[in-house]
Parts: sequence; structure tokens; C-alpha cells
Amino acid sequence: MIRRSSRTLKVVLSLGYAFLYLPLLVIVFFSFNEAKLVTAWKGFSFKWYQELFANRILLRAALTSFRIAALSATISMILGTLAAITLVRFPRFRGKTLFVGLVAAPLVMPDIITGLSLLLLFVSFQQLFGWPTSRGSGAVIIAHTTLSVAYVTAVVQSRLAEFDRSLEEAALDLGASPFQVFFTITLPLIAPAVVTGWLFAFALSLDDVVIASFVAGPGTTTLPMVIFSSLRLGLSPEINALTTLLLLFLSLGLVVITAVMWKTQRTSSQDKV
Repeated sequence: MIRRSSRTLKVVLSLGYAFLYLPLLVIVFFSFNEAKLVTAWKGFSFKWYQELFANRILLRAALTSFRIAALSATISMILGTLAAITLVRFPRFRGKTLFVGLVAAPLVMPDIITGLSLLLLFVSFQQLFGWPTSRGSGAVIIAHTTLSVAYVTAVVQSRLAEFDRSLEEAALDLGASPFQVFFTITLPLIAPAVVTGWLFAFALSLDDVVIASFVAGPGTTTLPMVIFSSLRLGLSPEINALTTLLLLFLSLGLVVITAVMWKTQRTSSQDKV
């Protein structure tokens, strides 16, 4: 009975992973297809990669998206870490319920409502204060930061909830200042959660199309917006090539970050021994 349940579980897991990852493999496969139609294989070719690197619109949009994602993820990482520390280390303070609600609101708020409210906010600020003069990359960064802070806070807060405070207390007893304790003990130990939060924020910003469509001005077009608009005219093989390169880039980045985190944890465990 146990073996049968184990086999059933393996089959279900295999079907689930196949459902998730087979479409990605199909995109990678057809990115090397010489034919323009994605439903027919004509031959192996790097034609669409050459077309991709000659497409300035896609390349400009990709650079814009990566720049916005990196900046918004970094700001979200800093603000989310500070918010998580505040919630965990200060269990009671005036206005905590409101603060928790404001931080957690983007987790349950539909993107279309968030995008519309931010658009109205930017328009109102422009009329009252003359800022922003134009809705460029800065507006998108603010919008994506507003969305991503909640995810970073949740990830770091879960790590801080399991943190061993005795390490900090021992360092304080030995004469270290609170800032020294934070940067030499607390931050290195919660670094995996902080990096994970940054990755969450980066992926959310790189993936967003709804909020960016509301707040981005005429001069700022992100990659998801370009891809979404191009789908109305039919799927271009250049998109397959671009998706393959993005998968390769993100996979390499994930491998490097995982290796660094694993090496850091191994070094810290050896130091404890």
C-alpha cells in the first residue's frame, strides 16, 4: 500500500513538473527553428537570435526592464528588511496595526487597482507640485517598489522570527555596539532571506505588465509591455529567442547566488564548530 502511494505521488509530481517546464523547453526548442511559424520545424538555425540582436526596440526594452528591476529590488530589499526588523523586534508600538496593514496590502490587492491608484497619485502630484514632470522610469520604480516591499518583508520576517537572539546578546555583553552587532552578526545570518527577498522583488518587477502599463509614460516601455503588445500581431520567433536568453541568464544567476549562499552557510557552520 505504501509503495503504491509512493508511486502515485511520484507520478503526480512528474506530471506537475512536466506541466510547468515542458512549455519552457518547447520555447527553447523552437527558438532554433528556421521557420517563422512556431508550429512547424524547418531546420536548425540561429536566425532569430541574429534578428533579436538587430531589434533595437526589444533590446532597449530589455535594458530598461533590467535597470528598473535591479533598482526597485534593491530599494525593496532595504525597506522590506527594515520593516521586518521593526515588526519582529518591536512587538508593540503605536500604529502597528495600520503599519502591518499598509505593508501587507500589496499582497492581496489586485494589480489593476494598484496600478490605477498609483496613476491617479502621480497625476495628482503633477498637478499640485509639478512632480513628476513626466512618468518615466522613476514612476515605474516607485510602483514596483510599492508592490515588492511586502514580499521582501514577509520573507525576512519569517527568518527573523526564528533568529537566535542569544548571539546578539552575547556580542552586546562583550562590548559591541548595536550597529556592530547588526552588521557583523544579524545581517550575515539573515543574508539568505534578504537575498531571497531581492530575487522575489527582481522577478516581480521583471514580470509585471499591468502596473507598468498604468504608470509608464510614452518614453518608458518595459519588456513585458513590448511582448504583450507584439502578441496581438502574432507570436514572433524573436520572442522565443529572447525568452531562451532570459532563462539562461536567470538560471546562471540563480546558480551563482545559490553557490555563494551555500558557501557562506558552510563557512559559518565551520566557524561555530
